[in-house]
Amino acid sequence: MITIAAPNLGKEEIDAVNAVLESGMLAQGPQVAKLEEDFAAYCGTKFAVAFNSGTAAIHAALYAAGVGDGDEVITTSFSFMATINPILMLGAKPVLVDIKADDYNIDIAKIATAITPKTKAIMPVHLYGQPCDWAELQQLADKHKIMLIEDACQAIGATYDGKMTGALGAMGCFSLYATKNIMSGEGGVTTTDDEESVRLMKQFRQHGMSAQYEYVDLGYNYRMTDLHAAIAIEQLKKTDTFNATRVKNAEQLTNLLMEVKDIVLPTISPDRTHVFHQYTIRLTDEAGISRADFVAGLKEKGVGANIYYPKALHQYSHVQKLGYQDGDFPVAEQAGREVVSLPIHPKVTEEDIATIAEAIKTTLHG
Repeated sequence: MITIAAPNLGKEEIDAVNAVLESGMLAQGPQVAKLEEDFAAYCGTKFAVAFNSGTAAIHAALYAAGVGDGDEVITTSFSFMATINPILMLGAKPVLVDIKADDYNIDIAKIATAITPKTKAIMPVHLYGQPCDWAELQQLADKHKIMLIEDACQAIGATYDGKMTGALGAMGCFSLYATKNIMSGEGGVTTTDDEESVRLMKQFRQHGMSAQYEYVDLGYNYRMTDLHAAIAIEQLKKTDTFNATRVKNAEQLTNLLMEVKDIVLPTISPDRTHVFHQYTIRLTDEAGISRADFVAGLKEKGVGANIYYPKALHQYSHVQKLGYQDGDFPVAEQAGREVVSLPIHPKVTEEDIATIAEAIKTTLHG
């Protein structure tokens, strides 16, 4: 089976973990500090703060931004649930906006009407590894004096106009989950140039502790272990190589699928790089086969396709309690019905790409 994701670990990561085990310093130690330094340098920011998940990274960033009870955070209607759960965890409301059909990212043109006096931040998602329309978004945010926080959990190494994700907004949040472009099994990082935000995030990740056993606010156990940091340090060195392989695989797959009817291939918008955390196609209504049967057909042929994501965020029950209902965001809802992601991770070979393309053709058209 050509799996949809596969951790890419080498001797470097194994040796790094063993060194931590032998050191006896397992949690929130020198390896975490080194990861923070290296990650900031990679993204081109002054600081980075490490956490035990991407969700924690987003939660801490929103906390540092001052998001709290009664506030609103504008974000996309199509993403993983971890984008909006931290907003709810802080007592704020996620104000959702529809997406663009071509790149699945938030539709900047629709954000202006969502801004209210309660808007505390705008948090776009660089979905599937492609940055959103940042110049337009930055202009809008500057006009209304609203902070921008990047959900870059799927976009390590992607750029907009030559600038790295994580360095575009006031803060950028990354995931190091096992399926991401680089990973540590579980983990997250937030980047920023603001020293006060760093102080608040470090306080937040350790139960609100400002000094030894001095607690100034509610916080959480969001610390990263040195074991995870050691893996991430080695993975970070390989980011550009991993991403280049993803891009190459995506280009090869696109070339093989360009003439295939009834699917819509991913696009790359101007002024940015796409690092293809996911290679996502859409199965149109004209295909004459249900998406479930299409995915099952691919798996029968050894291709592990998957759905990211089967619903728009506003279609889940705990989000609908905020007043959302089906039909509110038609482009996101259509994406939820049609998207299918295909394997293009660095362990996928040129032969695998040919197998994937042939499986799609025969599943669709015999």
